[in-house]
Amino acid sequence: MTPWNTVARLAAAGALAAATAITALPAQAETTLRITLQLPLKSHLGQNLLYFKEEVEKISEGDVSVEIYDSAQLYKDKEVPDAVGSGQIEAGVASLTTYVGEIPAVDVFYMPFLLNSEEKVRAAVAAGSPVRTLIDDAIAETGANVLWWQAYGTVILLSNDAPIKTPDEMKGKKVRVFGKTLGQWVQAVGGVPTLISGSEQFLAYQRGTVDVGMTGVSGVQSRSLWDVMDTITRVNVADIEFIVVINQDYWEGLSEQEQMWINEAATRAQERVRDEMSNIEAKAYSDAEANGMAIYDPTPEEIEAWKTASQPVIDTWLKEAGDLGQKVYDAAKSL
Repeated sequence: MTPWNTVARLAAAGALAAATAITALPAQAETTLRITLQLPLKSHLGQNLLYFKEEVEKISEGDVSVEIYDSAQLYKDKEVPDAVGSGQIEAGVASLTTYVGEIPAVDVFYMPFLLNSEEKVRAAVAAGSPVRTLIDDAIAETGANVLWWQAYGTVILLSNDAPIKTPDEMKGKKVRVFGKTLGQWVQAVGGVPTLISGSEQFLAYQRGTVDVGMTGVSGVQSRSLWDVMDTITRVNVADIEFIVVINQDYWEGLSEQEQMWINEAATRAQERVRDEMSNIEAKAYSDAEANGMAIYDPTPEEIEAWKTASQPVIDTWLKEAGDLGQKVYDAAKSL
């Protein structure tokens, strides 16, 4: 029979071992922030989210953790505004134009040839700028706050066998679009718009659902679209912007310290993706050429033909966008 004091010592040792094992477990984050992304993690927006995750977890020393659900495994791009605004998920990356149904003014970035330089876009999206402030405030009314803006580059056209040099070459062609105003632009220049999610582009081109593609060149790279399209036309008709939004109730439920950590990481992430965009696009164009794509730059005369055909889009949008649209448009023109 084991002596009582020996049993006591064994019990104490067991309790100590158990306590040691518990304290050795990694500390759990007090707050978890889930973010949905429709693009692959290897895309530059995915990499930007990874950078944000690293910064948040570093700044908060692990008190806030970030989980990223990429490649539309939770929500497609058009579903993100409602999913975040209703609180189905804490945060998400949304194409700015997915808000156009409720806020027509967001499509100021898709007004043909309005914000058609990096300098103008940077000024428009800078924190505190009239353009951004008006849009951020309007989005807040949907139940979501804008954390930061993500650059995606300029609009390009994709085709097979030949570039799309002028509006005449768009006539009757089915064109993939990703927003209402861009669809109106396609109609104005003679094409037939077809709304297709970013995650469904590859199959649409592969199956011939559309004749012409519309995207940013980084999307060509991240989705290997050179396997289904062989020509890029750099029309530079509009600027593509994504925003990272966070549910308002979730945000207000965070402590001031947690909000400061997240805001600091978001500011760093926005500066990083904006600074890297020109290099990202240059690399994407280089990779596209290396994978057999031809790249065409329209002549000044051809661009004028595009602009002339595009004017009705601006006129229609200003009527639909109301006072807010006029304010945003005037602010953008003054840049």
